[in-house]
Amino acid sequence: MPSQGDALFVGLISGTSADGIDAALISVSPPIVGTAPRIAVLRARTTPYEPDLRATILRISQAEATVHLDEFGALDSAIGEAFAQATMALLDEAGIATAQVRAIGSHGQTLRHRPRPPHRFTLQVGDPNVIAERTGCDVVADFRRRDVAAGGEGAPLMPAFHAAVLGDAHEVRAVLNLGGIGNLTLLPTTGPVRGFDTGPANGLMDAWCFEHTGHAYDAHGAWGATGRVLPELLQRCLSEPWLALPPPKSSGRDQFHLGWLRERLDGDEAPHDVQATLVEFSARSIVDALRATQPDTTRLIACGGGVHNALLMARIAALLPGVAVQSSAEHGIDPDAVEAAGFAWLAWQTLEGRPGNRPEVTGAAGPRVLGVIVPGRRGD
Repeated sequence: MPSQGDALFVGLISGTSADGIDAALISVSPPIVGTAPRIAVLRARTTPYEPDLRATILRISQAEATVHLDEFGALDSAIGEAFAQATMALLDEAGIATAQVRAIGSHGQTLRHRPRPPHRFTLQVGDPNVIAERTGCDVVADFRRRDVAAGGEGAPLMPAFHAAVLGDAHEVRAVLNLGGIGNLTLLPTTGPVRGFDTGPANGLMDAWCFEHTGHAYDAHGAWGATGRVLPELLQRCLSEPWLALPPPKSSGRDQFHLGWLRERLDGDEAPHDVQATLVEFSARSIVDALRATQPDTTRLIACGGGVHNALLMARIAALLPGVAVQSSAEHGIDPDAVEAAGFAWLAWQTLEGRPGNRPEVTGAAGPRVLGVIVPGRRGD
């Protein structure tokens, strides 16, 4: 549990796979002059979305989808309620009163991410006013839009956190987040921290699995392991022009979705073979990106839901001989909690008036304090 003087923060996020709300409770120790604050993940949990709510999120987040304003407003409110409930469940498990929490950092649920001209924007929902009202805590939210307004990609935002908790001055490392979209943080022993999205990680696999099996994801990669990789389909996927773009770059479900996949299918492929090919596509696109940007990496630390896909992890390791491929669990952080913990840390950064972005990662015009602060109802 936290030491006296430590500040407690909750972080909340649901990724592009929309498989549930990840919540993490962290403590941040007061920084000593000349040193970084100590960050500890105290508790974490994942709260699945109700099936109807998840189905709505997945439908609306498809690139071709349209939505009425009433439905959009109702979804924003419903996700806010779900995030508030996830917070209370986490705090109940940890035995922590809401009055002990300095703030909640809520990423929300991404519906669109289009940071390129002519109309640059990113959209995350999950009304922070609802979260503040239900929990009583201050909420920091809407982290990405300030970076986009400053000319950045708005993503990834985790590299600064990865550097703080997983960096090593004596070893060239990379951190791989296997969410719906994969992203890499490059942690050299000298030089700046860099990071960027690599393309699909779990998103296409999850969507294909749900369509053909009714399961939200392929547990441990077991279904994909029954198929064979289709070389021509793999090559069509790897030929996607976005993959060849140089960093900074970011993506989302509006870029890589089932419609994108269907454009590359012949139509007679066996579903389990497509799944096997999607695993290989994710692994190859990640490894290609790492080799192109930090070929001297000696340790790759993976986090996110894709860590539990044994087939995906095995393929990444096989494609990186000589590189130690590990879960963040081997470094003391639950792989399902890393991103949520990162947004808790970003809330601390915001309240301290510290920048939360890395311009060399996102391409923004400079460091920016991220997010908006919604006061809680202290003292009611």
